[in-house]
Amino acid sequence: MGVKGLQSFVDRCCPEACVTVNLREMSRQHAAKRQTGCTTMANSTRPTLVVDGMACLRHWYSCKDWVCGGQWREYMDELKAWVGAFTSAGIRLVFFFDGVVEEQKRREWVKRRRRVNGEISKLFRHIKAYGEQPGRELFCLPSGLATFTPFALRSLGQEVFCSVREADYEIASYARQHGSMGILGQDSDFIIYDSAPCLSVAKLRIHSLTTVMYDRHRLCQTIGLTVAQLPLLACLLGNDVVSEDKMLQVRNNAKATYRIDNPTAHSGAPQGQMVMAVSHLVSSVLGREEQETGSVPQSLNLSAPHRELLKRGVRSYLLPGQEAFQLCDIPAPPSAFEQLVSPEILKACREKHVAAEGFMLYSVVCEGVIECSNTLEDEEDTELLPQALVYKPCRQRIYGLLLLNGHEGSSADLPAIREWFVYAGNTLKEPDLVHPVPISLPSDQPSLDLLWFGNGPEVSALRLKSFLSMFDCQELSELYGAVEDSLLAALCLVTYIALQIQTLSQEDCDAYLSQAVCLRLKSPKELQHIKLQFLSSRAVQLGSLYVRGLGHLLGANCASGCPLPSAALMPWQSFDGRLFHSKYLLAHSGSGSTVLLDRDPSCLSQFLCLREKLTETCRKRGRVLQSRPKAPQQGLGPTNRDRHTGQPPGGSESWRGDTTGGGRRERGGGGGTRGEHFHPHPRGRSHRSGGRYQLAPRWSQPPAPGP
Repeated sequence: MGVKGLQSFVDRCCPEACVTVNLREMSRQHAAKRQTGCTTMANSTRPTLVVDGMACLRHWYSCKDWVCGGQWREYMDELKAWVGAFTSAGIRLVFFFDGVVEEQKRREWVKRRRRVNGEISKLFRHIKAYGEQPGRELFCLPSGLATFTPFALRSLGQEVFCSVREADYEIASYARQHGSMGILGQDSDFIIYDSAPCLSVAKLRIHSLTTVMYDRHRLCQTIGLTVAQLPLLACLLGNDVVSEDKMLQVRNNAKATYRIDNPTAHSGAPQGQMVMAVSHLVSSVLGREEQETGSVPQSLNLSAPHRELLKRGVRSYLLPGQEAFQLCDIPAPPSAFEQLVSPEILKACREKHVAAEGFMLYSVVCEGVIECSNTLEDEEDTELLPQALVYKPCRQRIYGLLLLNGHEGSSADLPAIREWFVYAGNTLKEPDLVHPVPISLPSDQPSLDLLWFGNGPEVSALRLKSFLSMFDCQELSELYGAVEDSLLAALCLVTYIALQIQTLSQEDCDAYLSQAVCLRLKSPKELQHIKLQFLSSRAVQLGSLYVRGLGHLLGANCASGCPLPSAALMPWQSFDGRLFHSKYLLAHSGSGSTVLLDRDPSCLSQFLCLREKLTETCRKRGRVLQSRPKAPQQGLGPTNRDRHTGQPPGGSESWRGDTTGGGRRERGGGGGTRGEHFHPHPRGRSHRSGGRYQLAPRWSQPPAPGP
């Protein structure tokens, strides 16, 4: 969120603080200062730009198609070109991504997720009405973009870090400690931190490497404050720590006083007046009282809770080396899960997390909480389970592998993992409480230390078996080495989805597998130019479901000691949204395998091998894939586009079921109340009974993890 109203104030009311800069020239000046000894902090000879990765995602993903699941190979080319523009100018890039959501900001995180849910609902209504991608006003990033972009940048040789606390803080801290030339982002908090210059990614022109620098010193001259007084201004205006409503009375009083003292200064925008009024208040109270850094003036007349909140907010801006920093840098107590693993495992979890090499490990073992943002899912489609529920049994086994080693007694004795997953019907008022489930192997639960640090062929085989068991696909080990790792991963994922979603058809599976096989023969340009007669809302959701599944493959792979190279699990190795959509439409129109595989004999042979293994694995578990082609319905909307009604075929039982009374679903807000038979747990929702996966009454129950 940043500081409420500060960005617009600087852009509209403080032009002198918006300085157009050329990053090439800025880097040369920065390097010259270092060579003359003006800067002694950093350890690199090249000028360094610290990049807020999360703020850049919307600017990096410039692919024309965004709704089908992601044009991942095209995206990789875009990233490569973007990075190359800086490296050719001699600028070193260091990227930071959010690694955790701090609990003090959970409320704001939930508010954003609900807002995006409403936008996604509009998006699906548009697709079903017109059979086409909506305009940019409904633009949503492809699901999983934040998960896989750090891996993409690492594959391009870049330095990437994931945060273990608030990412903005770590970015500002790194930039200050290393004497960086600037911070590239779009969060107004970077104007508040006393760190490197704040540079706008929204105003960046990549070909000329020009952008706007927000000069905090010129801002201070305009509003009559010092840099040290900016944190108090930020908290009184409202930010992620001190919500806007908490300091409303203070701001109203400040504005009233400002109007009296400045009767001719009322022609500006309301928010501009508010920033000036609060700045006037801060200057007044801090000017009268001798304050230590990070303290709150007594003259603000705040209640004790509000004073403590404001103090915490102000000190959240203090960086290492600044006065009173030690007062706010109290480490959090260890998680209960840290007692269940060795110190070596804990160290490896943190190191992998910080280096953006692991996924899920740190969140589970060290934090005991995991979250997943919005996914492109149609809340009105009663046939497809939300991805959060599809992959829940897999996550339970990942938790089991990480936490149940050497644990005596049932998994119910363990504290549950708190899951914040966005899906239709989940109000996000509290986390889901999810218990770990042991993986199913002929031998005992393997030791995590053995899987992560052991050597030898037996250990390698155990890693692969552990990985596949989390998806109930142990038989697929026979294909290891016989097919490409990315295809083995794709087959594992499609098999798991077919076992979890009983309405998944043979046509759906054929579309998944054929696009994975054909992708290796396609260039990014060819993928861009695939023609689609219309879009199917169901195919859009299936595309996002697959990409979210790749994230679970990545987490399971990390947990089991990486039997597969992480590169094989990246979406650009086995998925392209536009290609998948074309295969989906072909499969559901009755096209044969030869057409699906572009009449390529090698691709056809590989596809038939994978499909046979999928069918065999499903049949062993009593799952028979059936042909259920979904022909497009004509004449809906202003053009003859496909419209998916969202109703299950043949009147089969919907996954939500009927709800009455308290079970009525709220529309457009990503929320809704639970069925009347649901009784919330005081610390969250627990869907576990007797060690097996259960759903709340709204959903019919998918297969549970094996014992």
